[in-house]
Amino acid sequence: MTQFLVIPRDTPGQFDHLSPDEMQQLIGRYGAWSQRLAEKDQMVLGHKLVDGVGRVARGTDDGMSVTDGPFTEAKEVIGGFWLIEASDLDGAVEAISDCPHLENGSLEVREIQVMA
Repeated sequence: MTQFLVIPRDTPGQFDHLSPDEMQQLIGRYGAWSQRLAEKDQMVLGHKLVDGVGRVARGTDDGMSVTDGPFTEAKEVIGGFWLIEASDLDGAVEAISDCPHLENGSLEVREIQVMA
């Protein structure tokens, strides 16, 4: 099986309107989706990233420049990741086709290139 990185992208604050009960229901739906993939031996790993905390590093002529980020004024933020397994890219797309995130954001699917 080939591994794929699934990157959820969403709009900052898109879940702010949800009540605590609605948020718990949504979290439950994500959990159920992850469990379905785990039962098919397709889920390798998945984690949510901490909101608004991080750094952006860029190479410069002097070495490296580091700034705070990501910024909330961004149009899209990466909210976490899943590492899944599938036979090919089409299989990976099929595996994410019922992910609850597709109702509110987008998912980027990238094949992992194994480096020796």
